[in-house]
Amino acid sequence: MNIDIPVAWQVVAGLSVALVLSLFALYKLSKAYGRLRSQKRGGEVKRGFMTEQWLPLVEPYPWDPQNFRFLGNPIDGVQFEEDQVILVEFKSGNSRLSQRQIQIKNLVDAGKVTFREVRVRMKNGEFERIEVR
Repeated sequence: MNIDIPVAWQVVAGLSVALVLSLFALYKLSKAYGRLRSQKRGGEVKRGFMTEQWLPLVEPYPWDPQNFRFLGNPIDGVQFEEDQVILVEFKSGNSRLSQRQIQIKNLVDAGKVTFREVRVRMKNGEFERIEVR
């Protein structure tokens, strides 16, 4: 039995197949592009992270680099000077403070920074209690 399909339907079927194949190819390209963007961003973050660790050793760094302790997150580090403790965040280019960093800066500016000693009590090799002074 030979079924005669009108030419218009053959064109529609061909275009439909072409559209599906094009959408599939576009989907694959979109996924590849997303992976590349993620890799690029990841590389930038890694380079920035490494750069932040050696910036205190660069000549114009204003304090003694031996007194800098790297944290990484949410701020880059703490500079311990004889007369002050400085929270340090390195930025370059157009980068801005994150919302968390802004919150920390505001707390420091408002004087809401404290020092606490946490004393751990042990009994028979086990934690008995923790005391905050």
